[in-house]
Amino acid sequence: MTTYQSPLKIGITGQAGFIGTHLFNTLGLYPERFERIPFEDVYFAKEDLLREFVRSCDVIIHLAALNRHNDPKEIYNTNLRLVKQLIKACESTNSKPHILFSSSTQEERDNSYGKSKKEGRELFEKWAVKNNACFTGLVIPNVYGPFGNPYYNSFIATFCYQLTHGETPTIQLDNQVKLIYINELIKEIINLIEWKQSNQTEGVPVENIYLKETFEGKVSEVLSILEKYKKQYLQNGILPDLTNKFNKNLFNTFACYIDHKNFFPFLYKKNTDDRGSFVELIKLDSGGQISFSTTKIGITRGNHFHTRKAERFTVIKGKALIELRRIGTKEVLSFELDGDYPSFVDMPIWFTHNIRNIGNDELYTIFWINEFYDKEDTDTFFEVVKGV
Repeated sequence: MTTYQSPLKIGITGQAGFIGTHLFNTLGLYPERFERIPFEDVYFAKEDLLREFVRSCDVIIHLAALNRHNDPKEIYNTNLRLVKQLIKACESTNSKPHILFSSSTQEERDNSYGKSKKEGRELFEKWAVKNNACFTGLVIPNVYGPFGNPYYNSFIATFCYQLTHGETPTIQLDNQVKLIYINELIKEIINLIEWKQSNQTEGVPVENIYLKETFEGKVSEVLSILEKYKKQYLQNGILPDLTNKFNKNLFNTFACYIDHKNFFPFLYKKNTDDRGSFVELIKLDSGGQISFSTTKIGITRGNHFHTRKAERFTVIKGKALIELRRIGTKEVLSFELDGDYPSFVDMPIWFTHNIRNIGNDELYTIFWINEFYDKEDTDTFFEVVKGV
């Protein structure tokens, strides 16, 4: 990790988009290393705001682009216009931020989006050479992950939405696809930013980096896994096998498309006879850690979030209030659970969460958390000082 006298000032065009949201939120976890310079799409319509934005940044990640449109010319023209506007703003203010540009493996294809990305990258290269500035072109495979827009960002976002909302996915072309998970992409971007800042006097000012996919397979193969998640998880409450890294990333993506307001709490089957009652808490197709806690009346546990771990809270005695809020949003989802009616609530990644004893007796809660990670991929939790 690079140490700076002051945090790097980083701006993200397309901050509100799929990749931009994840990058913005992740940078916010490290305020000692990065200062986020806010960006709004309206800046491209107001030259003074765009000039002030580029003037304020040490680094700009240019993500803003039009991916889909009924008119292919609109995609091409829009994406090149945004590149030219950003270059003009830099030149008019004599600003030389390190610009990283998100291009795509579709550069190889004969379509408007691919052409706009390739030509946009070439325009940035010419700007960097002309102005003795620093530019990094990122040629990125298909990106998937939580909160992508269905029917827009990726076929995985579309499939996840359809499977969790009662629709039936269809495969148009069963192509071989190369994929990278959003967390993996964000990690690569941050590493490149910090490496460049530490090696400004080394190498060349213009670099093009072709990011390697972390999964390759057919569209039908991905859909088959997602359909299994629907059957196991949505319909039967079974946690699927998450020992494979791609399966874990795909599950974390799938789980974020569930209608949490209406899906939870998930009621368990309770078997009662003369001896008492029996509830099978978790059926595991993988593994993990199951723990148990007691919570005194009025006490709140949690107020943190995870970026990789899947977690489940099960109340078996007492009454609890569980609250969830997706990082970067204001909406709080609240669930009341009662041990007399055993049920659970799952904690999606990037959702801050807590549990509070709202009953008149001690609260008993069982926790399950998945712990299958690579050594370099161990997760920690991030505390939310003011709570959910």
